[in-house]
Amino acid sequence: MSDSHTTEVVTGSMVLAAAVGFFLYAGQIVGLSGSGDSHSYSASFRTADGISVGTDVRLGGVKVGAVTGINLNPETFRAVTSFTVKSDVALPEDTAALVSSEGLLGGSYVELLPGGSPFNLEPGSEIEDTQGSVSLVQLLMKFVAGSEDDQ
Repeated sequence: MSDSHTTEVVTGSMVLAAAVGFFLYAGQIVGLSGSGDSHSYSASFRTADGISVGTDVRLGGVKVGAVTGINLNPETFRAVTSFTVKSDVALPEDTAALVSSEGLLGGSYVELLPGGSPFNLEPGSEIEDTQGSVSLVQLLMKFVAGSEDDQ
């Protein structure tokens, strides 16, 4: 009987250790590890399709931050997106923000394109140069409509 309890305790400990390891790994993937400081920025997009809280912010294809909030500006009807960027990443003043996609079936992310300005954005600044998401359906409709006009 004591042998049965020992086996149950060992098996339960292994399952518990695997669960803790899984949650730690998932936290790192999602970005909840809390490693390092970050600075907040904002950008206003005409369309922000596919972007939600937690979406990656990438620079040169490398994740450098995450989207922390999206709100509609009722005066301009634009999507005001706030996001964080690692504090060791200095963004030039003329940095552009784009809503990009990973491919036809992939997800969307915010891509930062640094400019050549010698001056950097202050934390909390708004990135002025933005480009919203591109709708694949609208592009296909323009292509179809354009091909009918050619005939």
